[in-house]
Amino acid sequence: MCAALAKPVLYTYFRSSCTWRVRIALALKGIAYDSAPVNLVKDGGQQLTPEFQAVNPMQQVPALKIDGITLSQSNLTVLEQFGEKKQEWAKNCISRGFKALEQILRETAGRYCVGDEVTMADLCLVPQVFNAGRFKVDLTPFPTINRINKALLELEAFQTSHPSRQPDTPSELRA
Repeated sequence: MCAALAKPVLYTYFRSSCTWRVRIALALKGIAYDSAPVNLVKDGGQQLTPEFQAVNPMQQVPALKIDGITLSQSNLTVLEQFGEKKQEWAKNCISRGFKALEQILRETAGRYCVGDEVTMADLCLVPQVFNAGRFKVDLTPFPTINRINKALLELEAFQTSHPSRQPDTPSELRA
């Protein structure tokens, strides 16, 4: 089969926010793809296959093989460097960002972040709200963010791309 006709392959990690954004975009565009899970956490990432290392020498997800080319994104595991302080650091960063975003969204939001059509901002918002939940950020001060997130999670593209529904999601984290 010609590379241009081959089904795209998305190298993914179920919890990767960057990969989630790509899954949402593919779902919105109706592009079917094969998922190739890459566990970035197990054994400190030491189990990465030679196949994936050849696809993306940076050994980061997402990487998307489509139409004979590979597109990759840096997704550094910055939080890993902070050890036990990562929870508090993440909470502070997310809260600070959401405080500013809440003010912006009061001016730009319709049903979604910018009016009533899904935009790139929405693809970024939902994974970050998910991360806020993981790091136990209090979302009550952000009613606009909560409302938009709820509306977006009603869309099939956001549901099918959710981390809890990925092939590599551990059974205890499946929804």
